[in-house]
Amino acid sequence: MTLFRQINSLLFGLFLLVMASIVYFQFSQTKDFMQQQMQSDLNNTNTSLGLMLKPHLESGDMATVDTLVNVIFEGGFYRKVTLTWLADNKQQTWENPLVINDVPQWFSNLDLFEPQTKESLITSGWMQLATLEIEAHPGLGYKKLWTTMNDTLMVLSFLFLLSIFILRWRLNSILSPLHRIAAHAKGISQRKFGEDMALPSTSELKDVVISINSMSGQLKNVFTNLDNEVDALRKDSQVDKVSMLPNRQYLSGQLDSWLKEPAHGGLILVKMDWLEEIHSKYGYQVRDETIKLLADEMQQVLPKVAESVIARIANTEFAFLITKGQAEEIASYIQSLTRMINQEMSKAGCEPNTNFYIGIGQRLEDMTPSELLAQADNALQQAIVESKTIQWFDTKQLQKFSREQWRQKLSKAIHSNQFSFQWQPIHQLEDNEVMQREVYCRLMVDDQMMNAGGFMPYVELLSLGSELDKCLLKSIVNQMLLVKTHEPLAVNLTSDSVKDVNFHQWLARFLQSTDGTEKIQFEIPESVVSSHMSECISLAETIKEYGSEFGIDQCGRRIGSLNYLQEIQPDYVKLDQSFSFYNKTQKNSELCRALVNVAKGLNIDVIITGIEDEKQLEGFKALSPTGFQGYIYPPEEIAK
Repeated sequence: MTLFRQINSLLFGLFLLVMASIVYFQFSQTKDFMQQQMQSDLNNTNTSLGLMLKPHLESGDMATVDTLVNVIFEGGFYRKVTLTWLADNKQQTWENPLVINDVPQWFSNLDLFEPQTKESLITSGWMQLATLEIEAHPGLGYKKLWTTMNDTLMVLSFLFLLSIFILRWRLNSILSPLHRIAAHAKGISQRKFGEDMALPSTSELKDVVISINSMSGQLKNVFTNLDNEVDALRKDSQVDKVSMLPNRQYLSGQLDSWLKEPAHGGLILVKMDWLEEIHSKYGYQVRDETIKLLADEMQQVLPKVAESVIARIANTEFAFLITKGQAEEIASYIQSLTRMINQEMSKAGCEPNTNFYIGIGQRLEDMTPSELLAQADNALQQAIVESKTIQWFDTKQLQKFSREQWRQKLSKAIHSNQFSFQWQPIHQLEDNEVMQREVYCRLMVDDQMMNAGGFMPYVELLSLGSELDKCLLKSIVNQMLLVKTHEPLAVNLTSDSVKDVNFHQWLARFLQSTDGTEKIQFEIPESVVSSHMSECISLAETIKEYGSEFGIDQCGRRIGSLNYLQEIQPDYVKLDQSFSFYNKTQKNSELCRALVNVAKGLNIDVIITGIEDEKQLEGFKALSPTGFQGYIYPPEEIAK
């Protein structure tokens, strides 16, 4: 029960107790007063009637006696008058059938007043003439008591309602700081740190608010410092100090991680010998400033052409990993890059289109990082030997289908639910129990079962992600995957689905009509979260509303702040596979530890990915992540 209701109930009970006491005392006093009033009236009437009857009793005038008694009945509340002549014991009785008006019958039947009678002896000198007995009627008491209690209850009821209204209004005003404190404390528990609360007027609550504000500020500083530590460690170990671009180590990790996922793209290596010319003419400071200006321009322009990672890997060498793009996008990217380099060369006083070389390698199926690097480097060396500005590595690879053919074949396979599934167990580090199973789908295209690496690049290229996710989720339910395991199933959502508001609405209807939604966990790539935060928050709210959970995949791949974790509040994160690729240097270990501490400080489970064997796993145990995933426990076929 809330504090408001407790106080309200207490005051309500006390008010009822006071009201009941007032009604009780008013009722008792009025009843006693009317009892005494009727007794006094009865005594007076008996005395006065006896005096009036005396002369007529002496003369034996019965007619006058009868008249006098009837007058008494008409003027007061009396039930019966009995006159007994002592001379012959003759008894005469008068009864009054008095009806009490304006009083409910049930109230009259309560027998609140005891019967009252008064008997007196009428004498003439020493002679006893008769006895007179009068019995009072309680009607006057009931009528007065009913009227008094009715008025009392009406006044008290009005005061009660007025008091309740004023009480609720005043309590809301008094307790409003407590509501703000509760909301602020709840936000702190959810790792949401807002502005400090204003100090309330109530002195007792001021200390509470001051303490809450202080605690909130300290916790905010803790998480800010952790985030800054991660950023500092990144810059120290993965960022080139001159250009502020990622270095060779970061590129190697991203290349390894990217090649393990389905995608189209390529690697571009650029050697800029003209920078050495700047060095020889103007010194290293001018050269470094030129590199920084060129890097800033590349970071602003090139990611808009195609999604890419830009790195400085040597003194005059740069690498561009295009993570989403086919040959056409790569060619457009190279044009923008070449134009940018020529502009900087002109500004530096160098002749354009000279003294720089570009080598391009394009990703093939089942390619390793060393193979892609070798392709790009061979193309670069050939460009240098032949004095050519741009050189593609000749893969002589032919497209299996045109774009339109891919669209038709994929749409047909998706909407006919030609899915086949595997799942990979994710184990807890503490007891090695399975905590989750990540679902991988395969699709039947042209009577051939194709892995995600074969069709997912075209799904993204053709913007079929939303349709794929809808049909995939339906197939998971139809194939009873949710009942084939006790552990939750992790499903990766495409970027198209995250950005599609219509998919959000469809997902809400799907989860509402599906049993066991608490066993579905949805995963969103970090790159999508950072670029479409509002859509991700909306999707996360929909997922949580229906009892499901969601996590962030590839966490830590992007160089930048982790503040988005506080905003979107995932249930878990999966660290990018590049962390398991890096050589186990002290700096990389500290960076990984800092990432884990940031997530765990926000009460978010951390899963290490890319674990190949027990020896590699042993190196991560000191970080105390929640779980781990990798080919140490490879994907498994799902029994039908």
